[in-house]
Amino acid sequence: MDGLIESGSELIWEKYKEAEKRIQELENSIEWFKVCFDTAYEGITIVDEHGYIRMMNDAYCRFISVRKEDVIGRYVEEVIENTRLPVVLQTGIPERNQAHRLLGQDMVVHRIPIWKENRVIGAVGMLIFEGVSELYQIFDRMQVLHENIGDSRIVIEAPRPKSNKVTFDQIIGESEAIAEAKKVARRAAQTSATILLNGESGVGKELFAKAIHSLSPFQNGPLVIVNCASIPENLLESELFGYEEGAFTGSKKDGKPGKFELANKGTLFLDEIGDMPLHMQAKILRVLQEREVERVGGVKSIPVDFRLVAATHHSLEDRVREGTFRKDLYYRLNVIPLVIPPLAQRRTDIPLLIAAQLQALSKKNNMPPKDIDKEAMSLLINYDWPGNIRELVNTVERLVTLSEDHRIRTSDLPAVFFGGTGFAEAVLPQRDRQAGTPLSQADGGGAEGALAEKKRILEALHEVKGNKSKAAKKLGISRATLYNKLSKYQIS
Repeated sequence: MDGLIESGSELIWEKYKEAEKRIQELENSIEWFKVCFDTAYEGITIVDEHGYIRMMNDAYCRFISVRKEDVIGRYVEEVIENTRLPVVLQTGIPERNQAHRLLGQDMVVHRIPIWKENRVIGAVGMLIFEGVSELYQIFDRMQVLHENIGDSRIVIEAPRPKSNKVTFDQIIGESEAIAEAKKVARRAAQTSATILLNGESGVGKELFAKAIHSLSPFQNGPLVIVNCASIPENLLESELFGYEEGAFTGSKKDGKPGKFELANKGTLFLDEIGDMPLHMQAKILRVLQEREVERVGGVKSIPVDFRLVAATHHSLEDRVREGTFRKDLYYRLNVIPLVIPPLAQRRTDIPLLIAAQLQALSKKNNMPPKDIDKEAMSLLINYDWPGNIRELVNTVERLVTLSEDHRIRTSDLPAVFFGGTGFAEAVLPQRDRQAGTPLSQADGGGAEGALAEKKRILEALHEVKGNKSKAAKKLGISRATLYNKLSKYQIS
């Protein structure tokens, strides 16, 4: 018995010492944080969810000539002139690199909301002491440096217009999921390896492809984008391989180069490659193996050298098992697989994406930017976004256009954000949801008829899991007609 008591006492003592050690480590960490906080060159202040100052470092106190003990616990607007931290608390939208006039000086500030469990619990304000023009020059130099990371060659050339160049910095998001995807993409981009992008519709696969091209050894060559699902099957071969004069009725006099030739010394992006017909898959495989093409109606082999990026929203492994995708082509494409996460897996990025879109719309429409109240932002964050970024961009534009106030509120949101039916389900008559009637015989005209037709197409595509040929057959129309209607209604 005494041995058991002694053993129990030793265990308690060990637990006590372990707890004491953890407390000491925590105290050391807190002390370390305080030292870093107070010795930071930038002025930093932290407010709680109600806008009261909880922390302000020495640099900020010195700049606005206050004592720390006099400002802790005070409302931030009483201490910092022109502050927008209460706005950030209300909207949950970060404001980075914003011009701010303080004590007669033009400064640059960051205002970042602190989120926890899908609600804002505070905000951080950071004051950058470089002048605005000097800071923008630093940003420009950093951007140039970043875009040349990994390129060991020293090349002096005329810079490409910035408007035509997409970098990874333009892929908005700080979540772990998107950060990992960007990390892998950056590393892969600096090689010539084939990359296979996989992700739901609307996640930004084309944006990734453009950023990869901008950082690749082929960045000075062309970027050729082909949506394999949007080209009618009977035109696909001539589009990809080109054709010689007289190859078929209506062909150009001097022939036409195909996408493979046009992408020479650059990047070829084959989007929706999972919808490629089987007979074309064999031809593409040969190009990737031989690195040469032969135009339709031609006999001469033309050498090509390009970087291939392919994308799909399908599982190509499943397609291989189903027999609709070649296994050998799949292995050729899947050198570096990259999965782009849907918005439902990166909810913390939603406020950043909305903020960027609000700024873009403000610039586009030449109007003051609108903001979003906290309750509306919470609903947007908790929505699943089946259409991902494409749906988010369209939703924000609709909200900005239709909201009558400078602030978007919950009353401006469609029913789908409250768990109700979506727009199409709410407005379409029940008779247009019935299957089996050819699309060409659908009743109704005008706007109502167009909505009914679009709904029928979406339902058919859903039922056949995106297979365009099967959808066209189900709708009683030709494949070419279906593609025209997909383009008309902007269905991806």
